[in-house]
Amino acid sequence: MRYPVNRFALVATLLLTACGSANAGVSRASGASMAGPAGDYPMVLGAPFEVEGVTYTPADTLNYDSVGYAQMSGGDGVSGAHRTLPLPSYVEVTSLETGRTILVRLTERGPMTGSDLVALSAGAWSQLGAAPGSRLPVRVRRVNPPEAERALLRTGGEAPARMDTPSGLLAALKRKLGIAPVPPVAAGPSVSTVPAAVSAPVPAPKEVKAPAKPAPRAEAPKQAPKTAARGPTKAYYIQVGAYSTKARAEAAAKATGGAASPTGNLWRVRTGPHKDRGQADAALAKVRAGGYADARVVTAP
Repeated sequence: MRYPVNRFALVATLLLTACGSANAGVSRASGASMAGPAGDYPMVLGAPFEVEGVTYTPADTLNYDSVGYAQMSGGDGVSGAHRTLPLPSYVEVTSLETGRTILVRLTERGPMTGSDLVALSAGAWSQLGAAPGSRLPVRVRRVNPPEAERALLRTGGEAPARMDTPSGLLAALKRKLGIAPVPPVAAGPSVSTVPAAVSAPVPAPKEVKAPAKPAPRAEAPKQAPKTAARGPTKAYYIQVGAYSTKARAEAAAKATGGAASPTGNLWRVRTGPHKDRGQADAALAKVRAGGYADARVVTAP
């Protein structure tokens, strides 16, 4: 009697047994049957393997969050290779040089040389804005994105970029990786250009007559105290994020129903105004459910 066989699971398992010699993994989804949510199942771990004398044991780590270096490799769409996370799974990759964060689908085991944390496809490398052939310091964090974004990556597309990482968090992540910040240039002591005063002989004091006593001046009428002006009433907004390009900001604004506006060197995306904190909290939950996990409530005139 024959039993039905899940061909996708069988092929993925056979590929993962060959990790010792080359990257092994799952393919980009193809065909109507794999374009839907079934394209991400079953997730495969595989047996432990070695890379240059170090043993790696794949594990289903839900809260995976690590820093390291990324290299550019092959692969379709916006995909990547990792040594231990399940295949396929989804991670947010942040460039520690620029703060840009993108969503990547892990489909292979790797890198199979060196100590780099992750290998990224040309599509992922381009979306991060990294220079070809470089070695990039990154943060890799496992996430559970909405099905709409999963579908984009399964079929070779790219998901919208995330909110740029703040400079303070970037500095902390660099210190964790061992990258020392560039020390500021110390300002030298200021040198006065004003010449020193030249002492001169003091003349003898002259007799000075006391001036005539002036007539009393009339007091000015007292003015009534001014009433302090009341400032403008502040409203609640949802700040979806701040982006380095106008195109990325407009894409986020379209996805959340917000508006993009320039602020300094960045583009800010906000929704609102909302009449009270309760309405703002409800809007915040909706924005975060759409994949913008770093959105927050702010007040502004």
